[in-house]
Amino acid sequence: MVPFFVQIKCKLGQSYTVANALAEAEIASEIYSTAGNYDLLVKFYVDKDTDIGHFINEKVQVLPGIQDTLTIITFKAFGGS
Repeated sequence: MVPFFVQIKCKLGQSYTVANALAEAEIASEIYSTAGNYDLLVKFYVDKDTDIGHFINEKVQVLPGIQDTLTIITFKAFGGS
């Protein structure tokens, strides 16, 4: 599985609606509310053959209340076991 993160900027007053929609869709591993330029930080895992751009376009950006997204592709996790 390939992990990646998406920062989501929501339309005003829609952060909880978007977070709940992501949770109900069962596509996210972790969902966090954040302060700053984006409202949510979401961790996803997809199969290594999955096109991340299509996944975001078809599964994430279509949710009502999302204004903008910023995708962060990761390479290596440090620490842990």
